[in-house]
Amino acid sequence: MAGEGRVLITGAAKRIGRAIAVELFRRGFQVAIHYHTSRREAEEVSRECSGAPIFQADLAKVDDLGRMFREIREHFGLLNGLVNNAARFTRFDPLAITERDWDFIHEVNLKATFFCCQQAARQMKEAGGGRIVNISSLGGIRPWAEHVHYCASKAGVIMLTKALAKALAPEITVNSVAPGVILFGEGDERSERMVQATPMHRPGTPEEVAQAVHFFLTAPEFITGQVLAVDGGLSQR
Repeated sequence: MAGEGRVLITGAAKRIGRAIAVELFRRGFQVAIHYHTSRREAEEVSRECSGAPIFQADLAKVDDLGRMFREIREHFGLLNGLVNNAARFTRFDPLAITERDWDFIHEVNLKATFFCCQQAARQMKEAGGGRIVNISSLGGIRPWAEHVHYCASKAGVIMLTKALAKALAPEITVNSVAPGVILFGEGDERSERMVQATPMHRPGTPEEVAQAVHFFLTAPEFITGQVLAVDGGLSQR
C-alpha cells in the first residue's frame, strides 16, 4: 500500500497506538485517530500528525463502532488500511475470573477487532483493496497463568487474522503483530523477569512495534495471514 493511503488506528491516543499513528504519519500515510475517552491525548496526537482527524467510539458497542466508520467514510474517505490496536488488559487468578471480567476483555480485544475488520473491509473492497494489521500479543502465543482470559482473547485475534486472510483475499491482506514486553515507565517484578528471559536482554519499544506495523502495510501483497512477534526472541524460549 502506498504511503499516501488512509489508515485508521484504533486506540491511538496513548502508548503503542500513539507511536503507530506518529510513525505512519511520518512515513507519509494519512492517519485517522480513534479514541474512546482520552480526547485530550487524542488531540495531542492529532497535533503531532499535522491535524489528523480524530474519531470517538466505544468499540465494545457494535452500533457505536458502526457509527464511527460511517463518519470516517464521510469525513476522511474510504479506508485503505486498518490497525486494530485498541485492547484491554487485566490480571486475575483464573479461579476468580467472573463473567463480567471475561466479557470486559473479549468485547474489545476480540469482538471489536472482528467488527472493525468487517467495517473496514467493506470500505477497502469498494476502494479496490487494502491492508489490515491486528495487534495481538505474546500472550496469544505463549500461556500466562494469571491472564487466561487475556491470552484466550489474543489467541483468538491470531486465528481471526488467519481466517480473515483467507476470507478477504485477494483484495485485502490481513496480518498480525504480536508485541512482547513493551514497558511504559517502571516495570513490575513479573515484567522484569520477562525482560531477563528475553534473548535480546531488554524490553521492546513502541516505535519497534510501529515499524513492524509499517512493514505489513507496505509489504508485498503475497504476505498475508502471518504473525510477526516483536518480542526480542522471547517466544522462542
